[in-house]
Amino acid sequence: MVWRRRSLGRRFEWLWAAYAVSAMGTRLAFNAFPLMAIRLLHASPAQVSALAAVGPAVGALVAVPLGPWVEFRRKRPVMAAMDLVRCAALLTVPVAFACGLLTFAQLLVVSVAVAAADIAFTAASGAYLKALVPPKDLLAANSRLESTTWTTTVLGPPLGGAAMGLLGPVATVLADAVSYLLSALGIRAIGGGEPQPERPERPEDTGRPERTGRTGRTGRTGRIGRTGGTGRTGGAPARPRAGDLLDGWRHILANPALRPLFFNTVLVNGLIMAAEPLLAVLMLGPLAFAPWQYGLAFAVPCLGGLAGSRLSGGLVARFGRRRVMLTAGALRVCWPVGLAFIRPGLPGLVLVMGVELGLIFCIGVFNPVYATYRLEQTDPGRVARTLSAWSVTSKAAIATLTALWGVLAAAAGPRTAIALAGVLLLATPLLLPRREDPAPHEPAEAARTAART
Repeated sequence: MVWRRRSLGRRFEWLWAAYAVSAMGTRLAFNAFPLMAIRLLHASPAQVSALAAVGPAVGALVAVPLGPWVEFRRKRPVMAAMDLVRCAALLTVPVAFACGLLTFAQLLVVSVAVAAADIAFTAASGAYLKALVPPKDLLAANSRLESTTWTTTVLGPPLGGAAMGLLGPVATVLADAVSYLLSALGIRAIGGGEPQPERPERPEDTGRPERTGRTGRTGRTGRIGRTGGTGRTGGAPARPRAGDLLDGWRHILANPALRPLFFNTVLVNGLIMAAEPLLAVLMLGPLAFAPWQYGLAFAVPCLGGLAGSRLSGGLVARFGRRRVMLTAGALRVCWPVGLAFIRPGLPGLVLVMGVELGLIFCIGVFNPVYATYRLEQTDPGRVARTLSAWSVTSKAAIATLTALWGVLAAAAGPRTAIALAGVLLLATPLLLPRREDPAPHEPAEAARTAART
């Protein structure tokens, strides 16, 4: 019997291809900005740290009003526009370099613009995916996107490193810019109609009591897909209100299923990322690992993420979504504390690779399940604001914790700071959802579909 991947439709295939090419471009340019700051602009360590933390943090702040703006517009044009914004911002770097005008301030501004566009694109693409793919296929779609993330993470940095060695970091930034242009063209090729989102009426607008269901009343967003779109396709987009800025956070904090998951993922991502720069300092400094060994230690374990994302649907089909999310969510935080015991030489390298492999495999299983669950628990008319609020909070938490752990490492040493992050991570499973909340469709049906992918 010939095994075949079940198709999710031509339109999803175009979306998937667009995501893959932009993800590969991003991975090719991995660490290009810090390298340019160090080698071309002779930036200080403080400036390099600011580039890594301040740019994304300010970008997250800039992105706060973008969530409501995205919510009340057609998502596919927004996604293409954000790709073009990232392309244009990145193209200014090689142009300025060629003219001898590249500055550190420009790198910082480009970092802010790209970070803000990333958040807006993520919010729009999540809402679009929920409308594009039937509920029973959401887990399969998220698993494929997650596996693409880890595939590009394995392939991109080594290829990008080789390109930087031969052509310099500016060349990889140019490649990243071109990848966003290709992504925009792929999104345009999806085709099909998309209804204009309508704002739900509020009591203050109509003078009538608000009618709500389990998740609240929303506008008619329609279903886009096989029939080319339904619902209202004309009319101007609704103008966001001031109150819309906080609506994503209100929904998250009021939802008993999303609230613990929100705090869990924000803390886990923040603590993991806060320890990454300190591990680099420890490995490349006192422990004297070569740069290629450092790259190898993090590239090879990404194969675990690819394996985990491929297995997530089958695991949910067999054990149930709640059990898989709790188990993978708890196991993924058991590994990082081991990084505090790293030693020089081959044993230390093997330890890092083993810890990262276990961590990334569990993340690969967890992420598609949690992403699907988050979409299922959010109204179609509130997805963009919810995902935007989630991304803004996550990026702000990563920037804040990275800065705090830098101060802690300066006072107590990087090994102590890494150990503390690992210990705190062990408490985060307490924030995972403990019960299965109602969803629009039976989770096992989606899991059986994802298991065939």
